[in-house]
Amino acid sequence: MDVELLVLALVVMVLWSLWAAVLKLHHVSAKASPPGPRRWPLVGNLLQLGYGFAPHESFAKLARKHGPVMTLSLGSMNTVVISSNEAAREMFKHHDVVLAGRKIYESMKGDFGNEGSLITAQYGPHWRMLRRLCSKEFFSSTSLDAMHHVRRRCIDHMVRFIEEAGGAGTKAVDVRRFFFLMTFNLVGNFLFSKDLLGPKSETGEQFYYHAGKVMEFAGKPNVADFFPVLRRLDPQGIRRKTQYHVNQAFEIAGGFLKDRLNENKEVFVEKKNDFLDVLLDYNGDGVEGPLKFSPTTINVIVFEMFTAGTDTTTSTLEWAMAELLHNPTILEKVQKELRALTVHPPNTNPTERDFEKLPYLQAVIKETLRLHPPLPFLVPHKAMDSCNMLGYHIAKEAQVLVNVWAIGRDPNTWIDPLEFKPERFLDPKMQQVDYKGQNFEFLPFGSGRRMCPAIPLASRLLPLALGSVLLAFDWILEDGIKAGDMDMSERMGITLRKAVPVKAIPVPYISS
Repeated sequence: MDVELLVLALVVMVLWSLWAAVLKLHHVSAKASPPGPRRWPLVGNLLQLGYGFAPHESFAKLARKHGPVMTLSLGSMNTVVISSNEAAREMFKHHDVVLAGRKIYESMKGDFGNEGSLITAQYGPHWRMLRRLCSKEFFSSTSLDAMHHVRRRCIDHMVRFIEEAGGAGTKAVDVRRFFFLMTFNLVGNFLFSKDLLGPKSETGEQFYYHAGKVMEFAGKPNVADFFPVLRRLDPQGIRRKTQYHVNQAFEIAGGFLKDRLNENKEVFVEKKNDFLDVLLDYNGDGVEGPLKFSPTTINVIVFEMFTAGTDTTTSTLEWAMAELLHNPTILEKVQKELRALTVHPPNTNPTERDFEKLPYLQAVIKETLRLHPPLPFLVPHKAMDSCNMLGYHIAKEAQVLVNVWAIGRDPNTWIDPLEFKPERFLDPKMQQVDYKGQNFEFLPFGSGRRMCPAIPLASRLLPLALGSVLLAFDWILEDGIKAGDMDMSERMGITLRKAVPVKAIPVPYISS
């Protein structure tokens, strides 16, 4: 018995010594690390965020106390949060390469790894190859110019569908759904040269459903990300559910690929020269990328185009409509600008070039992106090596979150930061501020190497889509709801969605 007590005492002493050493190391490293709230054993700072917390809001509040470069421990996940334009400038100007890694969450770890993923691939030769291919073939000015008629057609279809669903101004419609269908079909045309959603497209509806479920589950907080010991258990089933829907979507995308391969065998069938043909015809050097893309890689690229392109665009357009309906004076002003537009030839729909000439419409879109960035933290970065930023030590493997939601609402930068005021972007000093990554107080699409490659498309599509529905209809809130009573709360998923969908009655506009 005495021997057992002696052994137990020795174990306790060893454990106590190890714990003291850990605390000492933590104290030493904390001196050099960015400041942050005191952490609790095991859970770190998770309990300080509150149940059902909105992380971008919680982190913004903590940053006001602890500073614009802040350390948080989310369980075992070491996280650095950037919350000011000065800190963002320092990060993207001087530490862009070392912080260009990707933090991969459990829901993203599927059966296929990161093969073909532009979003989750770690920075390196393979990622650079994918980025070049995407920028050259999908988002270049030449490619976008050649597809202008497709964007116009998809938006015209959306306007017609809204009019039909609205019953000539008698029924309310869910505007988000129509924006999503339009964007989904637009991506479908870029990739496959056809609409995927419509009255006769059962396969497209299935793909739409599974892609939506992936975005839903992947956006849920997952305890397995905070506590690695739980990864095998997947206690919430998030990884399992996400991968089920990914696999279903891949099976459908594989059918599209099989159909195209069979078409290409036909002697007299012309190539469509869409992005799927680009992927099928790819010839690499075997160094920075494969000699040819495998079907799995093509499926990953295709699926990522849909998930990345549809939800972010839809979210921005829905928030724009919500803010305009919430601010009727601003809605009236932007519609007045639109309806004074002179088009050539007469009695035709305005073109993208026409909408680019409308400063107030452009200001409405910028103000929407300032208040409601689609990805409030962008896509999480990871430190590929340790570095020193603004006098703080950023540890290797640390997750780095840029809180662009907080930066866009910073009272040190913006006057009346919580007010929806498009006029701020009409000020001569602000007219040159854009979302292309060089104005660090306004980074809805990020900056640096991992900046969103779809900015050229977004800058064309957002004003065209929003301007078209504002031009075609007068909008009335359903059930007599007053503008000031609208619920403007947020719901966090992969993107920052409006918690309560915008439902309004589209009354067809007839020009006098």
